[in-house]
Amino acid sequence: MEASFTKRLGELSIFIFILSKVSCDRDLHFCGTWRHGKHPLSLSFDISPGCGQIAIAADESSLAVRGQIAAQCRRTGVHQLNHQALESDGETRFCLHWEPLRDQLKLQVGVRNFTLCWPSGMPDSCCTYLSYGSNAPEATYGIADGMIENDVITRKTLTAYTFDGSTVKCTTFCPERSHGDAQVKMTDHASVAPLCDLSLEVELKDDFTGVDINSPPVEGVASVFATTIYLPQALKQAVKNNNKMVYTFFKNNSIFQEGLKKERVLDDVVEISIENEVIEDLPEPIRIGFHHDIIPKTHSRACVSWDTRKEPMNVKWSMEGCRTQQRGTRHTECLCDHLTYFTVLVQLEPRPVRHLLALTAITSLGCAVSFISGIALIVFLCRRRRTKDPTAPIHLGLAVSVTFLNLLFFFTGVLANAGAQDLCVLVGAGLHYALLSAFFWMGIEVLHSFWLVYMVFRPSPNICVWNLLGFVLPAIPIIILAGVGDIYGLREVISSKDNDNPFKMCWMKTNSKALLAHHLTNTMILGFLVSVGLLMLFLVYREIRTRDDWRQNHVAFLSIWGLSCLFGTTWGLAFLDFGPFSDFILFISCILNSFQGFLLMLRFFMLEWMRKHAMRIKDSPANVCHVLASPSTISQEPLEPLCPSS
Repeated sequence: MEASFTKRLGELSIFIFILSKVSCDRDLHFCGTWRHGKHPLSLSFDISPGCGQIAIAADESSLAVRGQIAAQCRRTGVHQLNHQALESDGETRFCLHWEPLRDQLKLQVGVRNFTLCWPSGMPDSCCTYLSYGSNAPEATYGIADGMIENDVITRKTLTAYTFDGSTVKCTTFCPERSHGDAQVKMTDHASVAPLCDLSLEVELKDDFTGVDINSPPVEGVASVFATTIYLPQALKQAVKNNNKMVYTFFKNNSIFQEGLKKERVLDDVVEISIENEVIEDLPEPIRIGFHHDIIPKTHSRACVSWDTRKEPMNVKWSMEGCRTQQRGTRHTECLCDHLTYFTVLVQLEPRPVRHLLALTAITSLGCAVSFISGIALIVFLCRRRRTKDPTAPIHLGLAVSVTFLNLLFFFTGVLANAGAQDLCVLVGAGLHYALLSAFFWMGIEVLHSFWLVYMVFRPSPNICVWNLLGFVLPAIPIIILAGVGDIYGLREVISSKDNDNPFKMCWMKTNSKALLAHHLTNTMILGFLVSVGLLMLFLVYREIRTRDDWRQNHVAFLSIWGLSCLFGTTWGLAFLDFGPFSDFILFISCILNSFQGFLLMLRFFMLEWMRKHAMRIKDSPANVCHVLASPSTISQEPLEPLCPSS
């Protein structure tokens, strides 16, 4: 008897504690487990203005939310639930969140989020301090493990939970909020707390010619991050009945971030609306200026809006009807032709690639052609080695590395879609090695050319030294990065036109470690390679520009073009991917670099044809022999067998 009394007293104490906590909370955060059957499931809701009671009820096939707690929201409907969106058969976790300061009600069922009441500015009266009502009957199907915040109300399965609200002036929570007319400068308003979203009205009078609006200062936020709005005169002409337009500045509202994985919206969101009016296709756009923290150039941003008519239950951002003007890294201006919620969507990963499909097709074709050309060039250079040409082994090393690079790059997309994570790590590391090896061999071409031009009487290093530099040295950073881990793997390249179907490849990941490794290896080595390559081109040009044959434009062009293929200077176009000509530069870089193997083969085959042609024209061989076959032609020693004196 005494034990039973003690147990009941403990339960009563816990219940009283929960009630006292609930009555002190401004917002309501209620969660529970919906026990249901396998029949088609539905969500029903009926929300209306007032401050009475809200009930969350459940049975075998439906979950219902009904009540009068909103200031302005009036929503009624039924939504069919997909079993795939639920956590498991028979039981689904859900949470209901009510924020009276924003007149906002949202429901999470399984992995789905539903916005039952859209966020609005702070109303005059808040329905708050919701307290737990009377117990509902127990049942097999219903709501189990009901809890407020982290405090469990009961583990039993009940048919419903009810909460009673109390009306409180919203300024109780935001004492510094003040009302005003937008025709007055917003700087006259006192600063507001971040959660006190300010909603104001603009009266569109007959003489309305447009108005500029600034958001009020927010506590803890610099004034330079203010949001600005310009309402054009065309807005007055589009209004039919209501002359009052309402605008609201939202700050740090998590509901606008829901459903976003690879993007995020700014902390600032603006709502512009006219009650019972649909305004769209304005001849002169509304201008909304967002001032924000620095957004790197590598991350794209776009002005977006949420059309609550098309997506009334879920926050879904769309770029339709808005144009984006970037005013620097800290300022984005949106030009929109309709009224709704507006913000700026920022890519968390590097910006999507424009014309990705076309660039992928060009790269695949170029790699395939370059691989076949590389095989032909390797066979050709192997035959040249028999003639004891001192430059043939170095050209052969470059041909092998470029051919291997083209082979791996051609199949990286196929292997990435195969789904084998371990294989993708191996292929990504191999592709990185092939790229570094190609860069190293291009650098060797530059160094060897310098040796032939300026160190004619000193013997060139042994071919084993070049092979160590070109094939062994690039493997060292790859081994180190593989040991670090989480560098290589699946990489998704997002298209600007289709974010849902990215191009997959095995390469370096997008995390901070992989990005640092990319800059320390690829970017630094490429920058050094392009610099010394351009310097060597200048030195060669200065050395031979006085020759008679260089006065012919086609000879000069073929010489510079041939050396550019050897020295890898075309890869330097990657550093010019900015400005109004970025698309043009991107396509030129893609074509030249993916077809590099073919261009190398074409260069050597043309030189061979010119050499044979010069041998046939014995009376004037110098017309051809002085074309810059390689910098070795500057040295008279290699020229003697090919260019006998007249």
